[in-house]
Amino acid sequence: MEQHVRVAVHAGDDLSLTGLTSYLAHRPDITVVPACDRARADVVVMALPGLTADAVTCLREAADASPVPVVLILDHLGDADALTVAECRIVAVLARATVTGDRVLRSVLAAAAGGGLMPPNLVAELLEHVRRLRAELAAPLSESGRLTAREIDVLRLMADGLDTAEIASMLSYSERAIKNVFYGITGRLGLRNRPHAVAYALRRGMI
Repeated sequence: MEQHVRVAVHAGDDLSLTGLTSYLAHRPDITVVPACDRARADVVVMALPGLTADAVTCLREAADASPVPVVLILDHLGDADALTVAECRIVAVLARATVTGDRVLRSVLAAAAGGGLMPPNLVAELLEHVRRLRAELAAPLSESGRLTAREIDVLRLMADGLDTAEIASMLSYSERAIKNVFYGITGRLGLRNRPHAVAYALRRGMI
C-alpha cells in the first residue's frame, strides 16, 4: 500500500512557503494541510534563515503542543545548535543552499516512517555532548561545584522563567545582589549563561 503523508509547511518568507507548498502539493503521496493545523500533520516542514532565539522559541512551543517530527531547512546551522535540534523533534536538517525538491521529499517520507537525515557534523556534536555529560555525571562533585542555598533559590526561579527583577523581588534582594550570585555561579563553575547554569543544576539534581 502506498504511503500517504500529511505535511504542514511553515516558512520565514513567502517565496519559500509558496515553493515548498506547491512542490509537495503536486506529489500524489503527499497532502498539504494548513500550517495552523499542525496536529493533523504527520510531518512538519520548516524553512528558516537560522536558529534565532525567536525561531527556537517557536520550535519548542510547537514541539510541546504537538509531537510531530520536523524537517528543517536552514540557511545556516552551527555545531552548537545540535541540542536544540534534538530537543525540538527535528529529525532532518537540510541546507537551503543545496536543497532540492527530491531531498525534501525523501526527508519527509523518512520522517513519516520514523527515520531522519542529519548532517554528520550535527551527529558528531550530539555524540560529543553525550560523552561530556557522562563524564560530568561520573565525576565526583568537588566543594567548588556545590551550590549554596541562595544560589539554588536563584537558579530555581531562573528555571521557572523569572527575570532578574522578579527574582530579586521574590527573594527580597537587590537586583545587583542577584546578578552577583549568578556571576559567582557561572564564574566558579565555568558556565556560559543562564540556560547552561540551570541545566548544570538540573543534571546534578540540585534544583
